[in-house]
Amino acid sequence: MKSQKTILAVENLRIERGSTVILRDVNWRVRRGEHWVILGANGSGKTSLLSALTGYLMPTSGEISVLGETYGESDWRELQKKIGLISSSVRQMMADDEPALATVASGKYAMIDFWGRLSRTDKVEAARLLKQVECEYLAARPWQVLSQGERQRILIGRALMAKPRVLILDEPCAGLDPAAREHFLQFIQRLGAQKNSPTLVLVTHHVEEIMPVFSHVLVLKNGAVLAAGKKSEAMTARILSRTFHAKLQLQFKHGRYTMEIAKAAPARGRLV
Repeated sequence: MKSQKTILAVENLRIERGSTVILRDVNWRVRRGEHWVILGANGSGKTSLLSALTGYLMPTSGEISVLGETYGESDWRELQKKIGLISSSVRQMMADDEPALATVASGKYAMIDFWGRLSRTDKVEAARLLKQVECEYLAARPWQVLSQGERQRILIGRALMAKPRVLILDEPCAGLDPAAREHFLQFIQRLGAQKNSPTLVLVTHHVEEIMPVFSHVLVLKNGAVLAAGKKSEAMTARILSRTFHAKLQLQFKHGRYTMEIAKAAPARGRLV
């Protein structure tokens, strides 16, 4: 079925550096119409998987393909353009005096601190994307005066300028205060629900950031896949307890999750 077309496929991925195995036997398939969360504790392999997906970390073995084109067999620079990445490393490289419109337009050329002259077509497309990410009022405002939440939205607009098929959000709420985080998450919900939205992949270790628009979850532990599938199947207290090495309780209410440490049962008998 057309709706089930594979967007991203990872097969038997293994990454070793020296005697250390970073990722092992990772299999993962993302189909059209799905939005995924990659969940795991620190050190679970999330960052290494992202580096492999974006072509910056060479696998020891296995295959990664985007829309049927495989890294190593196709031009990796062209494949990179199909995967947009929003991360703190990109955010820290932006020029302070660059207006938001130019920042968004620079995504077409994969250039930080854009110095060329923008064409009328580029300006029109960047303005359209600013509106899509709900930031059209920021077009002339320089990077240095934007809030953290505004910067994240501008970077999403910048990534969309290259028309990616997959948009990876690598812990996008880091550094946001609670109100700004919730505003941003609600924006992600609206973005993912749009008809022309790319496939979203949210990388996090906070279950409360998993919005209803996300349909599937990939859980990593110690460099391997612990669970992968529909959110209702992968998001269980048992799986998350294994993921985070603690006895956890998971609650689901109004389409959102919350998690807490399970309370120990009261001791029986008399303390002496």
